[in-house]
Amino acid sequence: MNIIVFASRKGGSGKSTLAAHLAAHVHKTSKPCLLVDADPQGSLTLWQKLRGTDEPPIRQAVRSVSEIVAAAKRDGYEYVFIDTPPTMSAVVEDAIRNATLVVIPARPGVFDINAVQETIQLCRSARRPYAVVLNGAPAMRDNVESRLVRLAREALAKFRVPVWGGQVTNRADLILALAHGEGAKEYFAEGRAASEINRLWTAIERSIKAIRGTVSSSGAMHKQAA
Repeated sequence: MNIIVFASRKGGSGKSTLAAHLAAHVHKTSKPCLLVDADPQGSLTLWQKLRGTDEPPIRQAVRSVSEIVAAAKRDGYEYVFIDTPPTMSAVVEDAIRNATLVVIPARPGVFDINAVQETIQLCRSARRPYAVVLNGAPAMRDNVESRLVRLAREALAKFRVPVWGGQVTNRADLILALAHGEGAKEYFAEGRAASEINRLWTAIERSIKAIRGTVSSSGAMHKQAA
């Protein structure tokens, strides 16, 4: 079983958004996934209610996720996606200790980039693999990243932080899909938002396989810039 934790000290970084879109992208009968909403704000729970299908299933966590994770393993889930609050609370620490990979969303701005450091220290202390994902980014022009994204990458490189080579662009489809209780692929499979979520998931899968030792770690996003 693989446990993907979405964590960041900064509120509004996109933890719930990425968790929802990736869960919708991945969940199927052959590869069931479980959502865990550990954020009192309950954004992931709201999204799952909007779906109206109870799929993927969801559990709420307050102080600990360990029991939920253990039950998920017994129940045969392949993936568990854990959304966490923007704090350094006990439930965040517990989630990170259980993680196969910690995804740290960050918008390309000074406050978000600075805020990732606390989460990174938690990951390093727990010795869990992690990677920053630049989220809510300005659109690329002629396949060239915006200056804001380039500056964010430069700042993160100074911290020796693994950063995904792609970006999740600030697109209306991502927000509209959530409002319909859908993921980007379900909302508009041929859209650019769906394509970016697919590329992110491909990178996460590659990292998980490298962490598990089933493929070479070359190109794994948690190794880049490490």
